Parts: sequence; structure tokens; C-alpha cells
Amino acid sequence: MEVDEAILETLQPSRFLSFAIPNPNPTLNPSLASPLIRIAVLDSPIQPSSPLIPSVAAMIVPKHRESDWIFSTESGHLQLLLSSPNIQRLILIGQEQQPIINGSSSSSIYRRWIDPDSLNNLEISLKPLVIALSPKSYFHNENLEVPFLCYEDNIVCSLVLEKCIGNFVGEMLVEDVEIEGSDQSREFRRRLRFKRMPNLVQTEIRIVPNKVSCLDSVDIGSSSIEFSPDLGVLVHAYLVPMVASLALIGSCIEKHVESGLRPKALCLGVGGGALVGFLKTQLDFEVVGVEVDEEVLRVARKYFGLEDGDLVRVQVRDGMEFMDQLAHGDVVGNIVPQFDVIMVDLDSDDPRNGVSAPPIEFFRRDVLLAARSVLRESGIFVINVIPQSRSFYEKLIHEFREVFPELYEINVGNVENFVLIAAKALPCSSSSSDSENKFLTKLRLAISGAYMDSINRIGDASN
Repeated sequence: MEVDEAILETLQPSRFLSFAIPNPNPTLNPSLASPLIRIAVLDSPIQPSSPLIPSVAAMIVPKHRESDWIFSTESGHLQLLLSSPNIQRLILIGQEQQPIINGSSSSSIYRRWIDPDSLNNLEISLKPLVIALSPKSYFHNENLEVPFLCYEDNIVCSLVLEKCIGNFVGEMLVEDVEIEGSDQSREFRRRLRFKRMPNLVQTEIRIVPNKVSCLDSVDIGSSSIEFSPDLGVLVHAYLVPMVASLALIGSCIEKHVESGLRPKALCLGVGGGALVGFLKTQLDFEVVGVEVDEEVLRVARKYFGLEDGDLVRVQVRDGMEFMDQLAHGDVVGNIVPQFDVIMVDLDSDDPRNGVSAPPIEFFRRDVLLAARSVLRESGIFVINVIPQSRSFYEKLIHEFREVFPELYEINVGNVENFVLIAAKALPCSSSSSDSENKFLTKLRLAISGAYMDSINRIGDASN
């Protein structure tokens, strides 16, 4: 694509240009060794405070992260720009990314840049290109220096295992990553990511290397090292509080278990199956999972340890339609609609709203009535909520209160997520102490007691 440099001489709010050009010197720039390099230029939607001298910065896309959402989408670029105060134009330079082929995998390993001299040389070699892409008014005071920003996150290295396309969720990928541990220990994770929501890691689980006595010898991408999913730990920030909500009905579940009934959960949105697997392996639940995309389930079985069986049954259906069928007495896979808990982990599929959850359809009264009807009398309806705004959350609470008399919430503490809990009735009481309740003991051990004492009742709006 040819770009008229004249159009870049001035700022135009929210303008986004992305194009590829021949690599001016691939031998000089080993980190940009492809024949083509991709350029992205984004002007801030915010008007500059000093119109005569706009602030400009450049960033080099880390090698083998060209397809990462933050470097390959306009919304990702915008987040980078807005996270850099007072920048009016951001210029990204990276290798031209390859198109995704369904079922393809990659042996390219990203490793965090640790050679400052090589990085500095690369920035110097790209200086003429960056100057050419900057607005002319930037050089009003004969300043010919454009700063290079450095992108940092907690990923030490990553390897894409597979890229594929689902009929409903669209483009997705599976990757293994090593992240910085809080105590400088080495931590390995496996992630499922949906590109339709650019800032979304749909599933993340811990993985452990097989037959390794010392983690110092472990290297992601090594052909001699294999990793296995660890289904006994939940690492996604909001999943632990979702599970902690079961403390509300711990006494009821204990009574069911004592009478020979296994607790039952309905999970709407399976993804990689981290929640489904945890409920089964750690809390002895019988779980019905509902996932709309067959390709997502294939990935979950192959990479994330999802196993169908007597205690885990997975349905390829729309979750809300599935609940509606059960509520109206339809026989669906010989499933009896008497659940102790319904857990919803579904995001909005409209990227224009950014990352938000649940889908707007969960405001509908018929959906909430269907959920209520397939729960036991002591059952709870648990939803991961990422509100677009405070008014979004308040409207959700209002709609839920019309159907469920008791509402509770858990603040996950990560700014984004809340866990909303709707109950058909007041939590059942128990004559025994928590220490005598085997289920609560098991729950506390499974999640180390996290969030179990952080469940707050939402009072009536009139109070």
C-alpha cells in the first residue's frame, strides 16, 4: 500500500492508518527480518493542548507478538496510545503478520528483549522512517528526536500452539506463556484467546512440566519438555470468587450429599473448561457445560484437559436457549433440571463496547425466569459481570431483583470484575458449625478460603 506522506503532515483526531512497506534493511534489523514491515499510525482522539507542537512517539512491536491483539488491532493501538500520557501520534513498527489458517500452529517463540544495545541500534536505524511519519509541526523547534516507548507486561516468553477459527467465536489461538511470579518463581500458563474481543484472555490455566525435577531446566518450546494442565488451581481472577459463592448454600449442599445426592452445576460458557474441571475434580460436582462453538470444545479437550464423562456432560448449544428448553420441560440429553448452581461466564460479542459481560440478553425477564425455574429451591445463579458503566451494573441488579428476592455480590478487586449472585431464597441455615460441614471444609481447602468471607448482600434500592 502506498501512502501519501502529505496526509501525515498534520494530525487528524482518531485517524488510523495501517500499511506494509518493503523492509529497508532486513540484515541490519534481525528482529524485523521479514521482507515486509507493517506500519501503523494512530492519531489520538483527544485534541492536543498545544496544537503547534504535538507529542509523537514510536514503538517496536516485539518479535513473534505481531498477531497479539494489542499490536494487530486498532482498539489495541488505541489502548497503547491512551496509556501514554500526552501522546498525540503513536507509530508502531513490526514484522508483517501472517494470515491465520484454521488449525495452523507456530513454532515462533517470543522472548522478552534483554539486549539493550541491540534495541538501541534498531531504534537508530528506524529513526529516518519515524521522522518521515511524524507531523511536520513536531519539528517546529528543530527537534529531530522521536522517543521510542517500551511495551512491558508480565510475559517472559510465549509460544503459540495453535490458531483456529470457530463458527461462532471467530479467530482464536492457544498459547503457552511463562509469566513473572509474584515471588520471582517461574510460572507457566496456557491461554485461550478470542480475537473478536481484543482485550480478552478467555481461559487461563496453570500448566506443569512433566518429569522435571528442576524448573531451571524448563524452556517453553523445547521439544523435550511436555506440559500437563493443572485442574486443581484456578488462576483467572474472577473464577475463585465465582466458586466462593457456593459458601452461601454450603449447608444445603451438605444436606443433599448426606442424603446421597451429588451437587449439580450448570455452566453457561465452557471455553477451555477451567471452571467445569475444577468443580468436578475439587468439589465432586456433576457438571453440565453448555458451549455454542464446537471448535472451542475441540480446543478445550485437546489442550485444557476437558473430559466428557458421567460427571461432565457438554452440550453444543446456545446457553440461554438451553435453559429455556429445560424450563419448558423439554428433554435435552436426559438432563434433569434441578441445579444447585448456574454459573455464567459469557462475554458480550459486540467489540464496539469493549470487554463487557454478560451479554445484554441476560437483562431479559424470560431468561431470568428460565434460570430460576431450573434451580433447586436453595439454588443460586452466579454471573461474572464486567460492567460497561455503573448504570449498566445498576440496571442488571434492578432486572435481577424483579425475579430473585436475594442478591449478593463479590468485588473481585481487579477494577473490572464483579460476581453477582442471585438466590431464590435466604441461605439455608445449619445446626452444625462450619467446621463440621464437610462441603464447606472442602470448599475452603480448594480455594484457600479466598472470598468466602467477602460475600455482601445487596440491599433493596429503597433502603
